[in-house]
Amino acid sequence: MSNREIATAAYLVEQLRQFGVDEIRTDLAGHGVIGVIRGGKPGGKTIALRADMDALPVRETSGVSFASDREVEGPNGTSIPVAHACGHDCHMATVLIAAKALAMFRSELPGTVLCVFQPAEEGAPIGEQGGAQVMIDEGAFAGVEPTMVFGMHVSPLPSGTVAYRSGSQFAASTRVEVIIQGRQTHAAMPWLGIDPMPAAAGVILGAAHLVRRIPAWQPAAVTFGHVEDQGRFNIIGDRIRLEGTIRCAEDADMKRLKTGLHELATGQAQSYGCSADIRFDHEVPAVVNQTGWVESTLPTLRRLVGRERLLVSPPTLGYDDVSALIRRFGGLYVLCGAQDTRWVTDGSGAPAFEPIAGGRGLVPNHHPSFYANDDSLRCGAAIHAHIALDHLYGLIDPSDAKDSGRGRESTTEF
Repeated sequence: MSNREIATAAYLVEQLRQFGVDEIRTDLAGHGVIGVIRGGKPGGKTIALRADMDALPVRETSGVSFASDREVEGPNGTSIPVAHACGHDCHMATVLIAAKALAMFRSELPGTVLCVFQPAEEGAPIGEQGGAQVMIDEGAFAGVEPTMVFGMHVSPLPSGTVAYRSGSQFAASTRVEVIIQGRQTHAAMPWLGIDPMPAAAGVILGAAHLVRRIPAWQPAAVTFGHVEDQGRFNIIGDRIRLEGTIRCAEDADMKRLKTGLHELATGQAQSYGCSADIRFDHEVPAVVNQTGWVESTLPTLRRLVGRERLLVSPPTLGYDDVSALIRRFGGLYVLCGAQDTRWVTDGSGAPAFEPIAGGRGLVPNHHPSFYANDDSLRCGAAIHAHIALDHLYGLIDPSDAKDSGRGRESTTEF
């Protein structure tokens, strides 16, 4: 899991060493790894192919022969299942295969390729730091600063398709912790204590209405996914801890939602004689794909997957801290379809997708049964490699996307 990717990092280093990359940087922002491939031809560009590498506390039920059965020790001797239920194993696999191919042809590369394996994308444990921004802050890219960052995220979209979006591809996000403090007592004598439960319930119910502070055409959500108390069926505990997340498509809306949640939590607590402590951490800005990067990359994507399998993605409130890398260095982040689904349209013409007959179904990321088809990973590896080639050869450049970027294609193939 996040900030605990020790065995994963060791495996990645072993693979990169076998591929013969020129340099391997390790222990970046915890357990991050960068493989450096230096091309044999002169060129001033550096492409970073980014893959996240952490897993989730999920017991896998995908049914594949290689399903994770790993467990780690949790609090108080508990056992926590761990699985790549978001597809980060797929991301590492596609970048590794691209690294292998590019290393074989390094003599033809006019520039540098960075294979970036980033830890803690799902969020470092409370009290710890991690992720893309920490890699930047700690100098992981010293001497090899990218001129473009590229990444893909597998999704339940139809296998072999690629979906992109100009503007906000992924939402801004922050993790929320709310602690409602009361006073413990016996459940049969509530007048001798202060019950934090009603205040916590008010926060959970009220949070859903905070999005009414945001214009309806700007997606946003405030969600609590974890409730933890210290009581028992016959004990009113002294505190309740809520964990949740705020998501918004526009960075500017985050401050308004955070202020609203703070007011809600303190107001609910005071109304029941409690106190509230509200904390925000793991704050991630939105992933914003600039139009120039999108337009200059589209010819490469069309060539690889075909115009009919290249789609504009609908808005999403998912987040990804690749945003820190793209904002710092420039680049593009897209979705890679990986499941047995197909596109459909409703009466409004809005895109949607549904499972196909006889397939493995539509299973969302973070679900225990999440899966990805192998053919989609082959497609993803090829896209990584060709995006790298076309950027190094100057074919992907946002500065000339509107005039000469369209239609130019690399003649190098793997």
